[in-house]
Amino acid sequence: MKSYMNWSGGKDSALAMYKALSDPNLQIEKLLTSVNAVYDRVSMHGVRRSLLVQQAAALGLPLETIELPEQPGMKDYEELMQNKINALKKEGFENALFGDIFLEDLRQYREQQLDKINIKTTFPLWKMDTKELIKEFLDLGFKTIVVCINEKFLDKSFCGRIIDESFI
Repeated sequence: MKSYMNWSGGKDSALAMYKALSDPNLQIEKLLTSVNAVYDRVSMHGVRRSLLVQQAAALGLPLETIELPEQPGMKDYEELMQNKINALKKEGFENALFGDIFLEDLRQYREQQLDKINIKTTFPLWKMDTKELIKEFLDLGFKTIVVCINEKFLDKSFCGRIIDESFI
């Protein structure tokens, strides 16, 4: 199935794509990322567009972006997303890959929205044990740096650190 990866630029996207690449039924041919056009950053993690472009180049995949306004409402978001997905459908894409692990309501939302236009969904990491996933991620040789944190859980000294065994 001709597929596009919903790419956040983060570790979950990377591992999900790695796992999806081993599925002979999936052909990943494009990355899709929502970008805050005002701040020029990935809307999910705040990663700069320049890094996003470098990631896509390193992966050898074309990158499509959804250019979001500074504070998009759901109506704006859904309209921009639908326009982009319709364009991908016209290019023959029939499957969307996601790096989501939890958040059942988000998965249902994604599936419902894409089902309306007959796009299948694949979630290679869904409900997997996160301790096992981070171990697998590191064992495979992936490298990642923390670029944003929730100060309810970690103080800002964690931002900029490499995730490795000592971090965990």
